[in-house]
Amino acid sequence: MSTAAGNGTGAGNQRETVRVVIVDDHAIFRSGLKADLDPRVSVVGEAGTVEQAVEVIARTRPDVVLLDVHLPGGLGGGGREVIAGSAALLGSTRFLALSVSDAAEDVVAVIRAGARGYVTKTISGPEITDAVFRVAGGDAVFSPRLAGFVLDAFGTAPADIADDELDKLSARELEVMRLIARGYSYKEVAKELFISIKTVETHVSAVLRKLQLSSRHELTKWAAERRLL
Repeated sequence: MSTAAGNGTGAGNQRETVRVVIVDDHAIFRSGLKADLDPRVSVVGEAGTVEQAVEVIARTRPDVVLLDVHLPGGLGGGGREVIAGSAALLGSTRFLALSVSDAAEDVVAVIRAGARGYVTKTISGPEITDAVFRVAGGDAVFSPRLAGFVLDAFGTAPADIADDELDKLSARELEVMRLIARGYSYKEVAKELFISIKTVETHVSAVLRKLQLSSRHELTKWAAERRLL
């Protein structure tokens, strides 16, 4: 499964433009990615090594960094080292790993470092555009299989499920919550459950309100802690 697709998120939740830095050691991939991105995504910088990436990110202060996991330079930490070198900006700049690797250790390592999502390079142009906007808006973005690695790593501690928490959600809201927490886009949830995207948005808003959560990232953590995925 890919991440977000097309108009999978509500347009009203998206910014008009998102400023992005692309970090990848293959110039031809960076060029192709730029060509595939929606015009609303403004590429303000590029880098091919750890050192270049840290410098460009500090200088341009983008909204989102599209970050390859394996990079030359630095001390061998690759994408993790770029995030560590940009730690002062983590409040305003978000990192989305974009890699050919779908290995569990790579996914977990870069998320532990501070990335807000991880997608593979098989993703399409519309899907990566949607993922960029979602990460810029505070969401955590994964393909479902990769999300499983993260949930296994961060959701291993058992937690008691309070009946009144689950009782707040209808059966349909619980279905929507599980899919959203696994990384599905609104469009993909709509297709899976045979409902409209607008209905998905309504259910997500209701779930967040009832559980007193503010983002999909918090929802994923909430669901993982309660073994609901």
